[in-house]
Amino acid sequence: MLRLALATALVATAIAAGAQAQTFPSRQVTLVVPFPPGGSTDAIARIMADRMRAPLGQPVVTENVGGAGGSIAVGRVARAAPDGYTIDIGQWDTHVGSIIYKLNYDLQKDFDPIGLLSVNPQLMVARKNLPANNLKELVAWMKANPGKITFVNQNAAGQITGILFEQATGQKVQFIPYRGAGPAMTDLLAGQVDLMVVQAAVTLPQLQAGTVKVLANLSPERSKAIPDIPTSDESGVPGLYMSGWFGLFGPRGLPKDVLARLNGAMVDTLADPAVRKRFNDLGLDVATKEQQTPEGLAAFQAAEIRKWWPIIKAANIKGE
Repeated sequence: MLRLALATALVATAIAAGAQAQTFPSRQVTLVVPFPPGGSTDAIARIMADRMRAPLGQPVVTENVGGAGGSIAVGRVARAAPDGYTIDIGQWDTHVGSIIYKLNYDLQKDFDPIGLLSVNPQLMVARKNLPANNLKELVAWMKANPGKITFVNQNAAGQITGILFEQATGQKVQFIPYRGAGPAMTDLLAGQVDLMVVQAAVTLPQLQAGTVKVLANLSPERSKAIPDIPTSDESGVPGLYMSGWFGLFGPRGLPKDVLARLNGAMVDTLADPAVRKRFNDLGLDVATKEQQTPEGLAAFQAAEIRKWWPIIKAANIKGE
């Protein structure tokens, strides 16, 4: 009788586990966006959320939670129940560069990578009437007008790029803090600030309209999505690079079947020609198949941490 009872219990447990795997998700999934509406992170999150609804069979809703360079939102995900119903769209700023803030979570231990979405060119853009069309001309103008250039500091990437720019050129910038790329772009369009480092997704419409100018793609190589924009090496400040990417993360401890379901919906979405076209139109290079796996994003993030954390610590950069 004891064996029969034990066998019955095991079968019941297996059936329950199978039922749980089949029913996830049984309600809406929240995709936390660590920045205000209007920026590149918000745009990509909405594309992903809208298309992931079909393979998941449940709505995916975006929730914008700004503040402290995205670290507030990411902290919320770190503390969420590991059931797959709360995930975030992360990037360099939130899952690498945010060590400039005092975090109450561990970027390497408190998250389960779901998959890499894209590798994104970071662009240095300027107000349209700034008398410089490339980085070489910018440095010359700054030498002739010391202390006058204003530089948007809307996230960790912006601040770190500004510091690297100062170190590479011997020039100084005035950092102007913002809560996100959307509000910062509004002021750049109005001519209230001079320079901004931003992902291509948030600025291509303005570039195409001629309301801002691009000085360089801060990548070692030109982007396949926006091949006409020269690199920083070509534009006049060799070695001025800044990384950009998007990926999905959940809290540590996601059940394997839940992780697989979320990743499957993500991969299915990225395979959609309509989604790939929207990514291309926004200047984003879709991640490779290998990078789209949880293991691929984990390796990618680890490499980014190894590269950037020593630079950030050596520069003694602190979040404002």
